[in-house]
Amino acid sequence: MNAAELLRLGLSGFVTLLVVVDPFGLVPIYLGLTAPMSADLKRATLVRAIFIALLVSLFFLLAGHAALTYIGVSVNAFAISGGILLFITAFPMLFGHRSGTQSDENPEHNPADNDIAVFPLAIPLLSGPGALTSILLLSDLAHGHAERLAVLIVAIVVAFAASYVVLRFGSNLLLRTGERGMQVATRVMGIVTAALAVQYVLNGVTGYYHSLVPAGH
Repeated sequence: MNAAELLRLGLSGFVTLLVVVDPFGLVPIYLGLTAPMSADLKRATLVRAIFIALLVSLFFLLAGHAALTYIGVSVNAFAISGGILLFITAFPMLFGHRSGTQSDENPEHNPADNDIAVFPLAIPLLSGPGALTSILLLSDLAHGHAERLAVLIVAIVVAFAASYVVLRFGSNLLLRTGERGMQVATRVMGIVTAALAVQYVLNGVTGYYHSLVPAGH
């Protein structure tokens, strides 16, 4: 794979993950969850959440293909199911809401009992089902090649770094764009996510069809 193809793979991974994570849509939820905290505690909580989500995502990237093989699930089947899951995630975003797996409810928080950096910020808000599905599908594109895996690792790191920036300065962003601006951004990301979901399903169906057709036909 030449440099141009590696760059295309990296950009695809970055855009896919950033769209699925949807940090712009998470800003109001993050602000609500951390409202009682001091500025320093907010920053420390966000750093832990991003770090945990990054570790989970890298684990799925590096071990995802092996896990699928071990449990006997084909990549084509996972692509179809993953596409359906992503579409379900995208559907409420089109109407300006978060998906059911990414609730914006603010549970009672007692720092001594719960760490919201782990739940719900890291899981399932930042590294939820949609993001992990996308990463598992991206891992298949690497085919175990070190340079492809390296590019995807960089793409994932950059995507979460961008998510950190968006959430870190979310207060100012929300004040500048307003609720209407956030709704527009969420809807646009919903459209892109829905398109990615359909493409996953098409890829899975096409791959399954080719697997049934004998070689030479």
